[in-house]
Amino acid sequence: MKRYIIILVVIGALVAGTSLNSCKTAAVISSKSGAQIWGETCIRCHNPADPATFSDLEWDVVAMHMQVRANLTPEETKKVIEFLQSAN
Repeated sequence: MKRYIIILVVIGALVAGTSLNSCKTAAVISSKSGAQIWGETCIRCHNPADPATFSDLEWDVVAMHMQVRANLTPEETKKVIEFLQSAN
């Protein structure tokens, strides 16, 4: 019986630690600017395009496509779009 209690406490601690760590990661991501996200994310697969390469409408389409490909959150995608359109 004591063994099961110890196992449950360990599992509970692991779950709590994972939950707290994921919140920390979300906070770090949400604190990044669109320029930071754009630079860090796009360069993983290709050279990032100059913001003047596409119009605002074209950046909307590109960003929606890349949201899926780069696994960006809607918040990250919005920040990137705002950065690219403001630099245009």
